[in-house]
Amino acid sequence: MKGLLWMLLPLSLVGCASQEASEALARAEAAYLSVKDDSDVLRAAPKDVVRSGESLGRAERFAGYWGSADDVAHYAYLGERYAQIAREHTDLVEGQARQTRLTMERDRLRLALQEARLLTAEQQGRWLEDQMMALAATETDRGLVMTLGDVLFQAGSAQLSPSANRTLLRLVRFLNLNPKRTIRIEGYSDNRGQAVQNLELSRLRAQAVADFLADLGIDPARMIVQAHGEQYPLTENASARGRAQNRRVEIVFSDAQGTLAPSR
Repeated sequence: MKGLLWMLLPLSLVGCASQEASEALARAEAAYLSVKDDSDVLRAAPKDVVRSGESLGRAERFAGYWGSADDVAHYAYLGERYAQIAREHTDLVEGQARQTRLTMERDRLRLALQEARLLTAEQQGRWLEDQMMALAATETDRGLVMTLGDVLFQAGSAQLSPSANRTLLRLVRFLNLNPKRTIRIEGYSDNRGQAVQNLELSRLRAQAVADFLADLGIDPARMIVQAHGEQYPLTENASARGRAQNRRVEIVFSDAQGTLAPSR
């Protein structure tokens, strides 16, 4: 009996090793699939993606034909790790590019602020009017309001589209040159779907704008974020055009002393 148990022990260990190799291979395949068609990763780290695919291919060949479980696990690990390195490198490159853009924009804003301080009082008044016009803001009973339309967001999400950058940079410029002004960022939606989900999407969109401004140096203490969901539509929700108008983010500006009108 003891001899039989001794003979069975290696088989159980082989089974464990094979299972671990299969799990490693599955992880490597998932990691490779997550990067192989990602245009950002392919642009930033193409060699690591290729290495990940090559290592995964070796692991699959070992698993399917003549390799040991150790060989499968080894090359599967390499495939998974190369995919992780590719993703990490991409994140680093994108972070550095974003930081460079933010630094350049801050430098431009500082220069504009220095120039504005040299203006006479009369020139400053005209300059402020020009800035308001650049924001395409409208005077309302709640104060000056700037509307960010649905087109500035990815469809059905809170992610800002690239076309939003220019508009929001004008807003950053204005706030930097008017440091006493505060803003209320209000999110709105149309009435399709569930009211709770609409309210949450409107909140996420308003918060995305606040986060963008904060990334460019605007003090979060100068911003209030509110969500109204499908309340307060600008027009009827009966048409696609009307619904698009109702999906918006409104920026409500305080007066020159920083006092905001009461919220809705």
